[in-house]
Amino acid sequence: MKAQKPRIEMYDTTLRDGAQGPGVKFSADDQLRVVQALDTLGIRYIEGGQPGSNPKAAELFARTRDLKLKNAEMAAFGSTRHPKMAVEDDPNLKALLDAETRVVTIFAKTSPLHVREILGVSLDRNLKIVEESVAYLRANKRRVFLDAEHFFDAYAEDADYALSVLATALEAGAEALVLCETNGGRLPFEVEAATAAVTARFPKACVGIHTHNDSGCAVANALAAVRAGARQVQGTMNGYGERTGNADLCTIIPNLQLKMGYDVLKPDRLARLTRKSHLIAELANMSPRDNAPYVGRDAFTHKGGMHADAVRKCKASYEHVDPVLVGNATRIAVSEMSGRSSLIQKAAELGIVLDKGDPATRSILGRVKQLENEGFEFEGADASLILLIRSGMGAVEPFFTPLSYHAHVNQNSADGAPVSEATVKVALPDGSERHTVAEGHGPVDALNLALRKALQDHYPEIGEVHLEDFKVRILDGKLATQAKTRVLIESSDALESWSTVGVSENIITASFLALADSVAFKILKTRVKNGALKG
Repeated sequence: MKAQKPRIEMYDTTLRDGAQGPGVKFSADDQLRVVQALDTLGIRYIEGGQPGSNPKAAELFARTRDLKLKNAEMAAFGSTRHPKMAVEDDPNLKALLDAETRVVTIFAKTSPLHVREILGVSLDRNLKIVEESVAYLRANKRRVFLDAEHFFDAYAEDADYALSVLATALEAGAEALVLCETNGGRLPFEVEAATAAVTARFPKACVGIHTHNDSGCAVANALAAVRAGARQVQGTMNGYGERTGNADLCTIIPNLQLKMGYDVLKPDRLARLTRKSHLIAELANMSPRDNAPYVGRDAFTHKGGMHADAVRKCKASYEHVDPVLVGNATRIAVSEMSGRSSLIQKAAELGIVLDKGDPATRSILGRVKQLENEGFEFEGADASLILLIRSGMGAVEPFFTPLSYHAHVNQNSADGAPVSEATVKVALPDGSERHTVAEGHGPVDALNLALRKALQDHYPEIGEVHLEDFKVRILDGKLATQAKTRVLIESSDALESWSTVGVSENIITASFLALADSVAFKILKTRVKNGALKG
């Protein structure tokens, strides 16, 4: 029987290191939701930040004391004592104690260069600082993790001294020795060799790894350290962090568990990884990265016709793991590169059965390729694609026909603020016409309101539709004002969300096309639900 590989502890620093990333911003409530998300995922340690650095960090530790975490422990982060202060007088160490976490992580200098030039003390004095800081925290009944700052640079500079810092911390009571690749410039073979030296020197110690992505090797370096004996991995969700980011736990966790056989998360928790990744992206005010390994929307997306056909026959042909294991799914992207197999599989994914030999299938594919050539993009607009396919199959007649629409902005309001007004004229299936006017906060909002006003009596279900997002992309900036514009609109009702697309040289036209598809899709959904149309 194959021996079970040891457990690897996940230590998350999203709320500290990750929050230092460009564009990343958490409110106090967001921080609490991140903690809860990481706990339910099964992360072992959650670094809440540096309690003495800002009021928000202190508030987080105060609020988490009342949380009944099931899997995680909170960790406070700080430094060794100030060179000119006694441990009992150091405000940083006091803040660590005031956080009231059982686990504290302190960073210490390991590089002679940093000790002399940055800290401004002798090498022996630095060792004393490390010893006293760890011992003081241990005397106050804290579990101490030592973050050995710039360890791999220090090891290359003076291995003996770098190891002496670790030995000092261990003798003073440190529970974990975390090797920090602070500058992010080392390569996997360097990290593996140095980590192996540490685990050989301190065979009974818990050795950790903390890497940054400046050379694009953060994940690889973390995995290399584990190969060399590291048993704790520090990183952030989605790789957030200063400069180019930290090691991405969303990539590390499945690599360790699914590829290397280590015990990291229970399978049911691993299956939550994609959802947790996207939730934390939302809380961080960041868009999920579509091409992120394992958890990205496109991680298991197949666009080329041959790839899609192969996946339909054997998923393992182009998928390195089953996406279900990480809470993701296979997705077929229909585009100008697609063949009939891609279209058939994508249609099946959307609940529509197409026959490969049906002339309509060929016709629909030809229409998709024509529209994509014009600038349409259906990869992120499933609702528009469903409408196109069903129309090509003759499965649905138009719910309405736009006859004319117009939007303009004027400054005729009493306070001089711009006012947007739109008119929409549509024909309905019963032969009647509706001609409506509406004002909005902008031309697109006015168009949306005018279109709804024209259709509301005939299709009351559209009152449930909410516009969630509006994205505009200029397809060829070199054409300046003559460039085509692609508009993606995300809409929702109480049950689900959907996306639609419109393309035109005129942004108003592109917006109206996407709006019209959004409304038409809601009507289609209602007809299918009520049995008026087949699903």
